[in-house]
Amino acid sequence: MSQEFKQVIAVRTDIKMGKGKLAVQVAHAAVEASSITRSRNRTWHDRWKDEGQAKVAVKVGSLGQLHELKRLAEKLDLPTAIIEDRGLTQLEPGTTTCLAIGPGPSSLIDKVTGNLKLL
Repeated sequence: MSQEFKQVIAVRTDIKMGKGKLAVQVAHAAVEASSITRSRNRTWHDRWKDEGQAKVAVKVGSLGQLHELKRLAEKLDLPTAIIEDRGLTQLEPGTTTCLAIGPGPSSLIDKVTGNLKLL
């Protein structure tokens, strides 16, 4: 059975992050976007939760590409969350690491991220 709702987290591969740092940045994005969706569109959030909270992590090669995905997602009225690192360990303060899109309808999210490679 395919998922009607999902969340996609796009992660920059042009910056160096350790595996733990990358995992935490993705977690920040997933939680933030989930909270935004819950307040903006409770139906999407609840359907996504009921279906098992599907998440997909994909690669992007630059900050510009990340911002272009955000723009496209917002054009489709999808919730987004950009994550900027605090700079306490591996990265400079304010480094943008990833973008979460959704949860939302898979068919809409695929219009934005369907051509990206899995992380």
